Amino acid sequence: MAQSELPAYPGGVGGSGGVGGGTGTLVHLNVGGERFSTSKQTLTGPASGDHFFTSLLSGRIGSLQDESGAIFIDRDPGLFRVILHYLRTKTLSLRDVDLKQLLHEAEFYGITSLIQQLSLCLELDQPGCGDVLFYTYLAPPLIPAHERPKKASGPPRAGGHSRHSSQDLGRGAGSGGLGVTGGRAPFPSVRHASHSRNSSADLSRTLGRAHPDPMGLLFGGGASWRDPLSVQIVQAHQNCICVAYPHFVACFKQKENHGFQPVFTSLYLEHLIERVAINAKMGSVLPPTATGEPMNTMIAIGYANNVRLMGFAEDGTRLDVGTFNLHASVDQMFFIGTQLVALSPTGKIGVWNSMSQHWQSQELSPITSYDTAGSFLLLGSSNGSINYIDMQKFPLRMKDNDLLVTELYRDPAGDSVTAISVYLTPKTSISGNWIEIAYGTSSGIVRVIVQHPETVGHGPQLFQTFSVHRSPVIKVKLSEKFLVSLCSEYNHVRTWGVTRFRGMISTQPGSTSVSSFKILSLEEMDPSLSSVAGNDCGPFGEQDDEQVFVQKVVPDTDSLFVRLASNGDRVCVIRSVDGTTITSFCVHECEGSSRIGARPRRFIITGHSSGAVQMWDLTTALEFFNKSMPTSHYGGGPNPEELVKLLDHVELSNSRTSTPCCVSPSPSMLSSQMSNARVKAANVAFLNAQDPSNNTSE
Repeated sequence: MAQSELPAYPGGVGGSGGVGGGTGTLVHLNVGGERFSTSKQTLTGPASGDHFFTSLLSGRIGSLQDESGAIFIDRDPGLFRVILHYLRTKTLSLRDVDLKQLLHEAEFYGITSLIQQLSLCLELDQPGCGDVLFYTYLAPPLIPAHERPKKASGPPRAGGHSRHSSQDLGRGAGSGGLGVTGGRAPFPSVRHASHSRNSSADLSRTLGRAHPDPMGLLFGGGASWRDPLSVQIVQAHQNCICVAYPHFVACFKQKENHGFQPVFTSLYLEHLIERVAINAKMGSVLPPTATGEPMNTMIAIGYANNVRLMGFAEDGTRLDVGTFNLHASVDQMFFIGTQLVALSPTGKIGVWNSMSQHWQSQELSPITSYDTAGSFLLLGSSNGSINYIDMQKFPLRMKDNDLLVTELYRDPAGDSVTAISVYLTPKTSISGNWIEIAYGTSSGIVRVIVQHPETVGHGPQLFQTFSVHRSPVIKVKLSEKFLVSLCSEYNHVRTWGVTRFRGMISTQPGSTSVSSFKILSLEEMDPSLSSVAGNDCGPFGEQDDEQVFVQKVVPDTDSLFVRLASNGDRVCVIRSVDGTTITSFCVHECEGSSRIGARPRRFIITGHSSGAVQMWDLTTALEFFNKSMPTSHYGGGPNPEELVKLLDHVELSNSRTSTPCCVSPSPSMLSSQMSNARVKAANVAFLNAQDPSNNTSE
């Protein structure tokens, strides 16, 4: 049997062959190896419009025939059976049918009426205003004016702040791009936005097939072009959101009774932004504005080897604190209190002191992981050591320019510490300050070490070892109830229960495993630093609260899967309300308002290829999940099968209104036999008067 891939209408089938005869001619089809027989009138009926079959049977496109002379179409026969039933009866049977696959086939055959009905069915549970979890939509800002060129005093490439990050440093340590110096973008832009109605990045995808740097042809320059409004990184602190675009930063702040409002936009920077960090509670560190407005928010922007610090007030007044050079590539950047910390995988640490507004730096073994707990910064190194810095003592170190880095523990096997997590138990008269540390190594080992209050000065003691991973551990999280580890083999996750007595770990965590699952997340072939920083899967959440993973399966997608960190169960699915690609995301807990009864709420904040930011209520999602309540449903309205039956009464047509389609009575309803008509006679007369075809001359 001759077989060939059949291009979509209005392309050709290939070969010669056609079907002649009148409207009652019998047509034999071979669809994917299954034989169908129907009439030419069924395939080309007037109600079906102009589509693939009208072109095929009129000879406008050629066809292939099998040995029996039937026209061969290389498509799914099961779905074609549903489509043929629709062409025969103008009714749909959706039982045991995948709507998306059927829509794909309908688009191939070009049957407009069927496409419209299926599209409407698919959008039943995808409202343009979002589902019950959707919180707010922040429109993209205008692209700001370019900054005037000036000499740079040099600074570090910065890393995105994340309280929940246990380590992307292990992933970045082996990247050749981390050692790039200078001002040009070290990584090519490989992100292409998936199809969406509002994405300007589609232009980059289209031209990218013809030229590796298509926008360079238009805008010049050797560096790869980035969509100026595509969100690269989203970070948040307190009630302030910082959104990093390729060449500028915008900030939104929650205001009482007004929600999140734009408060600051930087100038357009010539360098490509790779990292950002934000602190919205700087206090009196920065001087007030001329009008006395406190300047209590600071952002740090990282590019190349530089870190640029800016402060701003709610009225938009900006203060350039300075641009600093760490003389080493910076993979992570975050605030501890009012101090800014920059870490390089080469082993260099840079700390900006908010009191003196000076930088201090120190060399260590290559840094492969980090975590923070209170004022402590813990660093895992490639030589197996775990070091810590007490940031409260920072002002005392200025005299000798020493960060007082202290070695806390060294791995018994000397393996690289690729992930680390610190848990501080509550201070009580019984336990004191009992410090628990979980860490993972390059050999896949997970260990738990404990610092007893009475043995402070003797170092932590090894408490438990787990040898369950065969690949390097890239994330680990020790919380009140669970120990969670994640390795580099397709983000394989293992979890164990933690038993505590009076807040202290009391039994071997993991004597009984809780779960094993994967957080599959496919990355771009050459991800940029901003892409890695903006798409961290977690786990997110406070150590005494429910923690979640946020799974972005493919780079170009409008959906995120939220899953419990303890067992991998799906909490909800986040879908972009405008269909645009989600380019970055973060999880953040915003403080409650001053109103009585208001409480902090956790949000998933997503940045999009269109430049917009969308927020989703994670607190509500977890409450619904715990109550077994669906977060996305039809709300009592018709399901797809019921909707299809209702649509039998009308025809769908295109519309320029905000609604995707408008309806008009089906021609079958306007027959001369009005005794069975489903449309009122008065409405029929009105519609006939509005129909332009009725006004044409004979």
